[in-house]
Amino acid sequence: MNAPLPLVSLAPPAEADSGRVGRALMQQAVQAAPAGSRLQWMAQQSGLQAVQVLAEVAAALGLRAMATQDLQGITPDFELISFADCQARGCLGGWSTSASGGKLRTVVVSDPLDLKGQEWIDLQLGGGGDEVVRGLALAEDVQAWLAHAERNLMAMGSADEEDAGGLAQAESVDASVVVLSIAGIETTANPLVRLVDSILYDALKMGASDIHFETQPVGLHVKYRIDGVLENVKRIDSAEMGQQAISRIKVLSELDISERRTPQDGRFKVRVDRREIDFRVSIMPNLFGEDAVLRVLDRKHLTGQFQTLSLDTLSFAQSAKDFIRQASGLPYGLLLVTGPTGSGKTTTLYAAISEINTGLDKIITIEDPIEYQLKGVLQIPVNEKKGLTFARGLRSVLRHDPDKIMVGEIRDAETAQIAVQAALTGHQVFTTVHANNVFDVIGRFKNMNVDSYSLVSALNGIVAQRLLRAVCTHCAAPADLAPEQLTRLGIPADRLDLGQAKFMHAVGCAHCRGTGYKGRLAIAETLEMDDDIRDLLVRQAPISQIKQVARGKGFMSLRDSAVALAMAGQTTVEEINRVTPRENLQGTPQVEAVPS
Repeated sequence: MNAPLPLVSLAPPAEADSGRVGRALMQQAVQAAPAGSRLQWMAQQSGLQAVQVLAEVAAALGLRAMATQDLQGITPDFELISFADCQARGCLGGWSTSASGGKLRTVVVSDPLDLKGQEWIDLQLGGGGDEVVRGLALAEDVQAWLAHAERNLMAMGSADEEDAGGLAQAESVDASVVVLSIAGIETTANPLVRLVDSILYDALKMGASDIHFETQPVGLHVKYRIDGVLENVKRIDSAEMGQQAISRIKVLSELDISERRTPQDGRFKVRVDRREIDFRVSIMPNLFGEDAVLRVLDRKHLTGQFQTLSLDTLSFAQSAKDFIRQASGLPYGLLLVTGPTGSGKTTTLYAAISEINTGLDKIITIEDPIEYQLKGVLQIPVNEKKGLTFARGLRSVLRHDPDKIMVGEIRDAETAQIAVQAALTGHQVFTTVHANNVFDVIGRFKNMNVDSYSLVSALNGIVAQRLLRAVCTHCAAPADLAPEQLTRLGIPADRLDLGQAKFMHAVGCAHCRGTGYKGRLAIAETLEMDDDIRDLLVRQAPISQIKQVARGKGFMSLRDSAVALAMAGQTTVEEINRVTPRENLQGTPQVEAVPS
């Protein structure tokens, strides 16, 4: 079983105290010796050889004592624990061979009394039911093993570069692209470059969508956005080093490092495992210096992940999928998707386009940036520095004989008017716009001076969406909600069948990095343009009246969809309150669970 490492606070076996290294000496080592050198400290205090202390401590804590020859039998696996973390924490991870010839996950530490380190390793292992061999070795033996593994990595890296020579004819490699690898990071002499590269590498490994560098009075805080929520990952207690890290990002993005009073935008590329990853960079001045936010755009990885991208691969409720599928299948008109940055709007549009991409129609997209690469689709990147804006690009696209057009985002009045005219002249147009819900979209276009009658005539439908964190299935616990809590949710307790609801509470475990959530679910509200809704919109009827008519036709708001997921036990009350605003429901939302 993948049991956690034994904690030193637990009493060791009685026979352990018969040696010269007992429980009392271990507790003294925790208080007196710095982390990473406690075995050596105990050897000095007890007068024993280091290997004898190793054997006694390993026996007391239920670990396997490992000498140099034992470590040589472990095959490195730096996906289990990264190389940088192994060096920093004095541990190693890999695979050893069992007596029966099978492979066993193996973790070896050099400081068995580091409780925080033990907990961190357990999180990296991620629980699971596989057996894990847990060993103890001297710090110098662990470092020697890591040095040997590093040399092998560098040798393999050289071989990869030689192999890549044949690929150069088919794929040009930009000299400005930063190459990230474990071996490269550890062999970099410049500590600043090593710091920034390791932050980028770890963010990619953890699946972060954004990296935040936040300048504080005494240094720099680094945060990753994972599953839509920021997580603190590193603190740099040096104002000078923090400032230099921001400057390093500016250099990579070809920005002005001397300008610190105005915002700057840029981008750069890195290369990891033979694939290029784009980073979109935003630099913003603050009270203590500058902040940087890096958006991760791993196009090739996402394209490979969604080779069969369709609406069915997304986590929408079936009613939302049916609506999007029906609206995108119409021969002409405008399909709008709205939501905040990072809510999955582009993914939804690409899923819809993938389903109608039969090869019989000319499909053209104009985006900033291109997030996915789709076969058979002409994708045009916006380049404002060269004068290629959404509006100018859209005009050119209309002269390229398109059948279906996707505009990445409507940002200005000119783009909005061209998109509406294109939808009115026989083209199917997919696009996104920033608005809080489906009803606010009309107001956004009105502010852009788009004629209401033309917009309503062109519209096929509107989709507003959000992403909710899914509760971790490994640690979630049932939650008993009091009637007043349900009232705060906007659900009258007397209208809720408590026997059908399965509210859950987020706990936290190794599978979800202690957050209680793992993965995300999409929720949506949809508004179909029928004659009644069009008439109300043209007459500029009050939003309350439009909502009432839409409710009568079965409209479900974002809040309705979120509450339905909470009732089905797929997310939590806290999460739906974080993502959606409270509103008074007209009835109990129908529980429509989405696929896990």
